[in-house]
This record gives sequence, structure tokens and C-alpha cells, in this order.
Amino acid sequence: MKNIAGVILAIVGAIALTVIALHRHEPVNALWIVTAAVCVYLLGYRFYAAWIAARVLSVDPSRATPAERHDNGRDFVPTHRWIVFGHHFAAIAGPGPLVGPTLAAQFGYLPGTLWIIAGAVLGGCVQDMTILLLSTRRDGRSLGQMARDELGPVGGFAALIGTLLIMIILIAVLGLVVVYAMKHSPWATSTVFATIPIAILIGFYLRRWRPGRVLEASVLGVALVLFAVISGGWIDNNPTLKAAFDFPAVPLAGFVIVYGWLAAILPVWLLLAPRDYLSTFLKLGTVAALAVAILLMHPQIRMPALTQFVDGTGPLFGGKVFPFVFITIACGAVSGFHALVSSGTTPKILANEGDVRLVGYGSMALESLVAIMAIIAATLLDPGVYFAINTGAGIVGAAPDAAVHTITGWGFPVTVEQMQHLASQMGESSLFARTGGAPSLAVGMASIFGSTFGRGLLSLWYHFAIMFEAVFILTTLDAGTRVGRFMLQDLLGHIWKPMGRTSWYPSVLFASALVVAGWGYFLYIGVIDPNGGVNILWPLFGIANQMLAAIALCVATGIIIKSGKARYAFVTLVPLAWLALITSTAAWQKLTSADPRLGFFAAANDLAAKLSSGVLPPDKAAVAPQLIFNQRLDAWLTMFFLTVVWFVILDMARVSIRYLRGLPVSGSSEAPYQVSRLTT
Repeated sequence: MKNIAGVILAIVGAIALTVIALHRHEPVNALWIVTAAVCVYLLGYRFYAAWIAARVLSVDPSRATPAERHDNGRDFVPTHRWIVFGHHFAAIAGPGPLVGPTLAAQFGYLPGTLWIIAGAVLGGCVQDMTILLLSTRRDGRSLGQMARDELGPVGGFAALIGTLLIMIILIAVLGLVVVYAMKHSPWATSTVFATIPIAILIGFYLRRWRPGRVLEASVLGVALVLFAVISGGWIDNNPTLKAAFDFPAVPLAGFVIVYGWLAAILPVWLLLAPRDYLSTFLKLGTVAALAVAILLMHPQIRMPALTQFVDGTGPLFGGKVFPFVFITIACGAVSGFHALVSSGTTPKILANEGDVRLVGYGSMALESLVAIMAIIAATLLDPGVYFAINTGAGIVGAAPDAAVHTITGWGFPVTVEQMQHLASQMGESSLFARTGGAPSLAVGMASIFGSTFGRGLLSLWYHFAIMFEAVFILTTLDAGTRVGRFMLQDLLGHIWKPMGRTSWYPSVLFASALVVAGWGYFLYIGVIDPNGGVNILWPLFGIANQMLAAIALCVATGIIIKSGKARYAFVTLVPLAWLALITSTAAWQKLTSADPRLGFFAAANDLAAKLSSGVLPPDKAAVAPQLIFNQRLDAWLTMFFLTVVWFVILDMARVSIRYLRGLPVSGSSEAPYQVSRLTT
């Protein structure tokens, strides 16, 4: 029966993929996209993931995990499998599956949809599950530590430094998207603020007051979160309270920075795990509601399969569909950030090795489904509305009349009245130039929910979606900061040994402050950018993210070969080769292109020339020196990341060839087998 079900899934999935790939004469129904994605994910989890777990990774449920062997009540804590799943999914599912597909929709719905499905099943899910198992077998060591132990000190040190710097960029972009989701939106801001004390309350409930009562805590937490959403509407309608929660971008950036530092230093059970677990209910519930709504209303996709912007002239970001659709989608298909979580917080709380398929492969497949929902929500909007929301004022003009004139000239008609009516329905003063992807995604989600569950509540649906996105991303930001703390502590431990102790509080405070200061700087420069920050940071985010995935797959490939399973190395080697190709191509173009919209150096030189000639308005001239410096810094960082990636690839090849030839290589860092007491 299982084989018959697999054959049926394969046939239905193949038909759905054929429809979305070849349909051109009339709008395609979103139901075909959902069907294709779900069928492929189920097939991948049932067959491919099970085969990898059994043959390649040799998963052993009787083996004690580091959470059990090193339980200290702070960072190493054996945790219920569903809470681990919730934490891991919440930690990995950040802006990539929401913002990446939304931005990539400027190319049309087809390129992003195909890459989200194929990339996740063959690349992203495999990476997450593999790194999680390898880290669990090595006392929860970080990706950089595993690279140093398994590849050698030189390549490992390069990977450690590169990984840490990439992490800084990734977290900065997470913060940027959250800031733009909450900026001048009291409803969203008040709701997000409320989720923090709610998480702390649930942390105490599970740890101190009612240990093990997961269902009770879940019901209480979800009820409080939903109440926070509803009360946000009351706050938004009260002039005094509305003013108290109405913040511009810079103060919100400060809030995000302070929150990240606190989340990194507090015990994992107090804020991080319960917040992630609760947000998982919100995430899964929202995704399930979106799926139900799409099944009921089966909306037509309004964005073309391919737009004229595949040639690299897109207004949201520069670059042709190859390689930038892969770079932009990022976490929705393959994400290096996931490898940091899979070798950071999750292996330290995983109670049973047998859960790696559910937590690793399953979480990533679910995140990819979120990305599918995001691209549907973005592409069912009128294309003119989509571009009006997502394009910065510096490109289309600050005045609404200028913006609609420019966008209509691209062949996507939109009017000022249409945008004003839409903003009024969503409970916002304006939706023009709300860059970052989050607002347009919220509009799309609100449209789906409104058409299914009541259009009279569009403003509620919109602000619920904004809160959903902000909470979605904050859970990745806090987990990422904590992982960055682990990595920096390991690095500082080579300078002074006590600094390498994970739970020593002076080291915790100092390392967390350094990590937060690093990504806080890049968050600030994105916030002050007159074009919304996305043009500066998102391409660097995408390139760095995919390069980090390449480093993770390098480490996994090297360990698989050294463990005597070279015949199975293709499971990580094939996605590694693809990522090396697209990241190298994208990085080369960002470094050498003479187009200011694409090349980092070209953009810096163009802005410098305008500044010296005095043609910039006063507000832009004031921040121009900072932006020029940042564009050049982005270029040098890209060059450094590219060098590190290829250094690690070549070092992995060197170690693998030496092993296959029977020459000496560094020994395995895998911890000795110990029988688990939790499974007996």
C-alpha cells in the first residue's frame, strides 16, 4: 500500500509540475502549485530522507545524544521531540521563505516555484538533516568546529572565520525585515512586543510550575498570542496607545538589537525555546489556514510566468534570472543559516538521534512549503500593486503620481486611487514603497484570508500577517545570535581558554555583545539607506547564505567520505557543485559589473560621482558617504566570502583524495558510543 501511495503521489506531482511549467495561454491556478509541492515533499520525506538516514547516516536511536550526556539545564537540555521540532522550525524559518520568494516574483512565478521545490528536496532538506546528525554525533559542535576537526586546522580556521562573518550579515538582514514590518505600524509593534513576556511566562510554566505539561502550556500560550493580535487592533484604534507604539525605523532597530542580546544570554528554556515553540503554532496554523484558503478559493496567479525583468533590469534588485533567482530565494530552497542552527542550538536539545529525519528533513520541507505559500500570496496580487509596494522611492519617485506613472510604463498598470483604497482596506496610511517584501506578502495573505473568511476584516488579516512575519523572523534572529555566540566563544577560546566555555557567564555576556554589535551595525546601515536597505543587503545576504550552505555541504561530504561511504557522497556533492556554480557567478557579477544597480563597486563609484557633483538632494547627500563606504565594504566581504568558500572546497577535496589513496588524514571527531538511558 505504501508503494501504491508513492506511485500515486509521483503521478499527481508530475502532472501538477507539467501544468505550472508549460501553462502559458491563461492564468494558472494556484492549486496546481500547492499540489506539485506537497506531492514532491511527501515523496522526498518518505523515500529519499529515509534512505539517507538508514544508508548514509546510519541513524541509531539507542545512542545517547549530547543533550543527555552534557545536560546542564542551560544550553544542553533533553527536550520533547515536538518542542525540538518547533524550536528548529521556528529558528530556521526566517525571512528567506517569506521575503525571498516575494522579491523573486519580479522574474515571474515560474523560476522561483521550480527552484523552491527541487532545491529543497535535493539540497536544503539533505543539508539540514545531515549536519544535524553529524553535529549530534560530535557533542553538538558548531559547523566551524567540525570543519576544523575534520578537514584540518587551516581549512577549518578559514571556515570558522568565514562562517562567523557570514552569520553577522544574515542576522542583520533578519533584523532589517522585522524593522520594516513594524515601522509605523502600532498594531504589529504592540503584538510583537507582547510575544516576549508571553514566551517568558510559558518558559516558567514548563520549567518551574507545571513541568512536562506541554499541552497545557501550548493552549495557554496560543490563547495569549491570539489575544495579543486582537488587542493590537484595540491599541491601533486608541489615539493615545497608538502614538505610544508608533515608532520609526531607527528606534525599532535599537529594540531588535537589545532583544537579540537578551535572547542570547538568557537560559534557553526561559525565552528561546518557548518563544520558538509558540511561534511554531502560529506559523503552522497560518500556513495551514493559507492552504485551506487556497483550496477553497483556488485563486488565479496574476503575475506572468516570466516577466521582462529576467534580463536583469528588475526594479527590486539588479541581476538576471540566472543566478539571482537562486540567490534571492535563499532559505526557501537551500540555506546555509540552517546548518548553523543544525550545529548550534538544536543538537544540544535533541533527546533522541532517531528524530533527525523529522527535525532536519521535515522542518526544511515545511519551510519550503511556506515559501510556496509566499510566492502564491505575492503573485496573486495585481503586478502593478506588487511593484508599487516593493519598489523603493529612490527608483520610482517619492510622489504617488510619479510612482504609478513609472510602474505603468513598465507594462503593469496601477493607479493612485487603487493604492489608496488598498491601504485604507489594510488599515494603513500608505502602501507605496514599503520595501523589504514583508508588507506586500501581508497584503497577499490578507487578500487570501479576506476572500475566504470575510473581506470585512481585511485590516485584521493584514496586521495579523505582519505580526506573523515579524514573529517568524525574530525567532530566527534570536537563535542565530545564540549560535553566533557559540561560534565566537569557540574562536575566543583559542586566545584565552575560559572564553571557550559555552556556559561561563562572563564569556556569554562578552561574546553576545560582540556578535550583536556586528550585525547591529549592518542593520543600522540598512535602516538609513534611502532605497530601503534591501538593494544593499539582500544580494549580499543571498550570496553569503548560499556560500555558507556550500561550506556546510563541504564538511558533510568530507565526513561521509572519511567514514568509508564515498559511494554515497553524491547526496551532498551534487548540491555542493550547484551552489558553488551559482554563488561564484553571482559574486563575480556583483564585483565586476559596471552597472550601478548590480555591481557593488559600480554603485559606490556612481554615488560618489553624484555626491561630488552636487546633484544629490540634501537628505540623500547626508547619508551618501556612509552608503558609499557600505557598498565597498559589501564588495570586499563578497570577495572574502568567495575566497573562503573555494579554500574550503579545495581543502575538502585534498582531504578526501588523501583518504581515498590511503594516506594519513585527521581522525574522526565523533564522540564514543554511549547507550541512551532515555530510550530504555
